[in-house]
Amino acid sequence: MLVTNECSLERRVSLWAFAFTLLVILCLLGIQSVHAEGRCPPGQYPIGGQGAGGCAPIPGGASGEGASPRPTGRWLKTWGAIATAASGEAGASTGQRTRSAAEKEAVAQCSRGGADNCRVTMAYKNQCVALITPSSVDKGGSVTWRAETEALASKLAMDECTGRGSRGCKVFYSACSTPMFEAY
Repeated sequence: MLVTNECSLERRVSLWAFAFTLLVILCLLGIQSVHAEGRCPPGQYPIGGQGAGGCAPIPGGASGEGASPRPTGRWLKTWGAIATAASGEAGASTGQRTRSAAEKEAVAQCSRGGADNCRVTMAYKNQCVALITPSSVDKGGSVTWRAETEALASKLAMDECTGRGSRGCKVFYSACSTPMFEAY
């Protein structure tokens, strides 16, 4: 029996030696150069998985140098105008590039209604406007007001119209002259 135990011990030692040798061989075969970004060039990181992979730029330009975003255009402020005549006609324009173009268009719109004495009562740039007319002109004629929003311009003009005692005040016209984007 003593021989059997020795054989068993020898067998165990040789199994451990074999396992250790196999482990060393596998480790040596598995050593490769390590890439922090998974075989992607500097400034990129690996994407995809399960056989389909690729590289994508690291957000924020982690490579040290990042290009600043370039503007694609510019915002142009626009003009609007209101023209009225003593006979009650009115004309308006909005979205014009110059004050003179806005005023000319407003007078032309007013004249199309048949009036020949139209004059500009308000020109505005990058704002909103409201024209309020009363049902009777005994306490004054129409009221024009400008503000940052259509609602505020209408409210302020309405407050003035009713505040002076005019009756039947109503919004005749309101609009905003908003900026236009011009691409380069």
